[in-house]
Amino acid sequence: MAENGEEETGSVEASGFSDVSDSELLEYLDLEDTQESSASLSKPGPSSELPGKDDKLTSLPKWKRGLDVSSPMERFHLKYLYVTDLSTQDWCEQQMVYGKELPGFLAPEKAAVLDTGASIHLARELEVHDLVTVPTTTKEDAWAVKFLNILSMIPVLQSEGRIREFPVFGEVEGVLLVGVIDELHYTAKGDLELAELKTRRRPMLPLEAQKKKDCFQISLYKYIFDAMVQGKVTSASLIHHTKLCPDKPLGPSVLRHARQGGFSVKSLGDLMELVFLSLTLSDLPVIDILKIEYIHQETATVLGTEIVAFEEKEVRGKVQHYMAYWMGHREPQGVDVEEAWKCRTCNYADICEWRKGGGVPSSILEPLAKKVK
Repeated sequence: MAENGEEETGSVEASGFSDVSDSELLEYLDLEDTQESSASLSKPGPSSELPGKDDKLTSLPKWKRGLDVSSPMERFHLKYLYVTDLSTQDWCEQQMVYGKELPGFLAPEKAAVLDTGASIHLARELEVHDLVTVPTTTKEDAWAVKFLNILSMIPVLQSEGRIREFPVFGEVEGVLLVGVIDELHYTAKGDLELAELKTRRRPMLPLEAQKKKDCFQISLYKYIFDAMVQGKVTSASLIHHTKLCPDKPLGPSVLRHARQGGFSVKSLGDLMELVFLSLTLSDLPVIDILKIEYIHQETATVLGTEIVAFEEKEVRGKVQHYMAYWMGHREPQGVDVEEAWKCRTCNYADICEWRKGGGVPSSILEPLAKKVK
């Protein structure tokens, strides 16, 4: 059972949140070799526009910067962020922002790679449970299916079974952060292990910069999951951020599916109460081990695995820095000069203000130019 986001109408067709892994997309940002130079941050691009759907040029919206400007959360009409939003910031924050400003701007070959990666993840998920389509008519219905997924997985974890596509959510630095854990299972020693699957178009491991991003992503998953099972995530916080109506009756399809799972509920609030009680009273442990598995898309060959050490202080520091952008406390930043090689395969290199400013936002350069005059 699953859902595909927060649409007002539609059907649930995949489990968890729509937090699609972008590992396959960022693979294009890796280089075949390990040389990380040759790209200049200060090199201006030939155009300040991008091609639209009909091969027309699309002007990039000008940033409205200043103390009286709304935050990016407000500007992009976001109620919450995905874990992959923050992990993409770890690769290049400016690129992530352009992705929000120009939604749908994705080369066909890159979209195909993402589709292939999603198919592999789906096949893995089907190994442990079936998917059931549940028609939804409200955002409360869509979230109800998320909660039903969690309720169905908790007993499996309690019996030391294996689960995939586990939804996680929690408030981090004042912002609701949501995501989907690829897999949770217990090792032979009884440790709870998080296993993240990353598919690769080429039969080679990613560069260290990509591994760094992936490590940050799964560290965030642990941070949120641990908070959920420790009772640190509250229904009040979730309602505050999502603007859900807990007393709103659930749709007939969702109610029928809940009854089939043995849950007698009428509203989203009933389900939320069940979920939070189950999480805190189930004695589920925190995650002990973080592992990333890289596999080749075409052959399904395992290219290698990474065991990630969870460094809470480092994770919190990064989250605070990235959230400062979303809350409107600072402007977006591009890559440092040492990582300018990432720009070579970036869709937005020609219009990037960070590159044109030599690693300084254009809004800072403009006042300086006026002073010179």
